[in-house]
Amino acid sequence: MRKIREIMRLKWECGCSHRAIGKSIKVSDSTVSDCLQRAREANLSWPLPDDLTDDQLEKKLYSPVRNTIGEEKRGKIDWSYIHKELKRKHMTLRLLWLEYREKYPQGIGYSQFCSVYREWGKPLDVWMHQDHKAGEKLFVDYAGQTMPVVTNNSTGEVGDAQIFVSALGASSFIFTEATWTQSLPDWIQSHVNAFEFFEGCPEILVPDNLRSGIRKTHLYEPDINQTYQDMATHYGAVVIPARVNSPKDKSKVENAVLQVERQVLAKLRNRTFFSLEELNQALRLLQDELNQRPFQKLQGSRLSQFLELEKPALKPLPPTRYEYAEWKKAKAGFNYHVEINKHHYSVPFTLIKKELQVRYNSKTVEVFYQNERIASHVRSYVAHGYTTSQLHMPKNHQHQAEWTPERITSWAEKIGSETAHLIEAIMISRPHPQQGFRSCVGVLRLAKPYGNERLEAACKRALSIGTYNYKSVESILKHNLEKQPLPTDSVSTHKNTTSGSHEYVRGQGYFQ
Repeated sequence: MRKIREIMRLKWECGCSHRAIGKSIKVSDSTVSDCLQRAREANLSWPLPDDLTDDQLEKKLYSPVRNTIGEEKRGKIDWSYIHKELKRKHMTLRLLWLEYREKYPQGIGYSQFCSVYREWGKPLDVWMHQDHKAGEKLFVDYAGQTMPVVTNNSTGEVGDAQIFVSALGASSFIFTEATWTQSLPDWIQSHVNAFEFFEGCPEILVPDNLRSGIRKTHLYEPDINQTYQDMATHYGAVVIPARVNSPKDKSKVENAVLQVERQVLAKLRNRTFFSLEELNQALRLLQDELNQRPFQKLQGSRLSQFLELEKPALKPLPPTRYEYAEWKKAKAGFNYHVEINKHHYSVPFTLIKKELQVRYNSKTVEVFYQNERIASHVRSYVAHGYTTSQLHMPKNHQHQAEWTPERITSWAEKIGSETAHLIEAIMISRPHPQQGFRSCVGVLRLAKPYGNERLEAACKRALSIGTYNYKSVESILKHNLEKQPLPTDSVSTHKNTTSGSHEYVRGQGYFQ
């Protein structure tokens, strides 16, 4: 205002030209002309009244009444509406400007439209000013603050509950819950609960570089935990973690964590909780209050923005809920089995020493090779046990898998009773019948080079001298010992053997 007063003094008191006035106070000639023209229209003269303040002088010279006709042509733009519409999918500032120009053909140009919008948005908080499309992103993290929960009523032992926080990008709608840990099972379950609370799924998950979600951080290709990726795929989402040491990438959830700590956890600081369920009920009530609280610089609330913009844009939930499963890299040994929690599961024998991926939950174990499932088993919790599919075995192993005590004994009976008695004796002499299967098969195969008659005699001799193994029978046949008389002290035993009453026969129950 000081320069305006000086322009009027130099012109009307000193009679200076416009050019001289401009040089004197360092303004353009046109500015001098515009100022004097406004003073004439406002019926001002020199000297100005002593009680005329600078604010009053400005209102007289630059009254908004002068722009009434221009505003009618340009129209009054509701920038809050523009800001809200930009959160819709596929909405652009140019499209909103075109709609504005259809209503006001003589309105401002596109570049000025963008410039004014940016100036309008400067006072907004950074977390509000970011452009996020409805239904696009869900930001997830844990609060730095924990909540104490009594875990033992008798001793008063207290555990610290972790606070999971998530916020949708466009509406800032918040979901929070308490879990005992930040481990992978709790991390996955909190995501599932969040999707069900929102009644829909976002397109992108933006976590911090928590170990449960990101196995190895990287600027360009972070290594995402396989179970986390599996869960995201089930819900049709992708995982794009925030960059390391870049809080602006996840400013939504940073602000959500701050609001939860200030507006929720702070209010619960003097309460004592005796279970995780009790704590989560209290969190849900205060969370709903937070979502319903009106924005300070925008119209509506988190809840209204969610219902109007975000919820319709979320993808529907899949028909089935995600069932937690873990992944593990494994290699099958020479026994074509992989080990999961001390139990062994078979894979096709052709994949020995190949790099495999194993997905397992409480019910099933699935094995993948090059993203193709090559084996599936029912989960077993028998330590050091084996779950084997016959289809995974080599052919010679498949035949061996068909062996049973009864079946081997029936093969021996086709040769003769002495051979059958020896086969039974071999299996009984072992801690478990299966340990004698190979020896029994070896004895039966001796019938091919030596004949059934000689094998019967050799088995009779082996029974009489009490040698129940393949090598003894083979040695008897090789040295023609089956033709020699039996030892005299084994005659009674031999008689018992041929009569069908044997000390080594334990009955059918032994072979079950």
